[in-house]
Amino acid sequence: MTRRARIAMDWTPRLAPAEDIPALEALIPLSVRTLQAPHYSRAQIEAALGTVFGVDRQLIWDGTYFVVEHDAQLVGCGGGSRRKSLYGGDGGRAGEDAELDSRRDRARIRAFFVHPAWARRGIGRSIMTACERAIVEAGFHSVDIVATSAGEPLYASFGYAVVERYMISLAGGLELPVVQMTRSLE
Repeated sequence: MTRRARIAMDWTPRLAPAEDIPALEALIPLSVRTLQAPHYSRAQIEAALGTVFGVDRQLIWDGTYFVVEHDAQLVGCGGGSRRKSLYGGDGGRAGEDAELDSRRDRARIRAFFVHPAWARRGIGRSIMTACERAIVEAGFHSVDIVATSAGEPLYASFGYAVVERYMISLAGGLELPVVQMTRSLE
């Protein structure tokens, strides 16, 4: 298959059921350790796994987390959220996250990860499109994202604007640089 044919594949996201959690728990660390490595140190990555980078089961239970698969293997995931948290797996949070009000709050885009062997083939774009469509259907008019350095170009290509660059505190006194971005969907 040529490079052009691989890029042109039709990636159709589906909602993730709880049965996908073990595959997500394998995909996320693989994605992070490989695709974030040019942007963050190994120590930052390891400190962020589970808390900043991890499965958020609440997104799955809410029916707002999408996955893409190829030959029965998960190759990408990401979600839209009506919950308050801007980032993080459920390992970094105690209890249920508060819901947002679509009349006054911005929805969230959260937890995007792609298998390194499948990166830059349109998987993230297909999930992003599905997320934005679901966010609009849920009545939200704007979205916030906390992006990693690796994810910022994807979100910028969708028209998200930088609001603020800041650091997330990690265990061991480490920090993870991120960028908050926003976009109106009207």
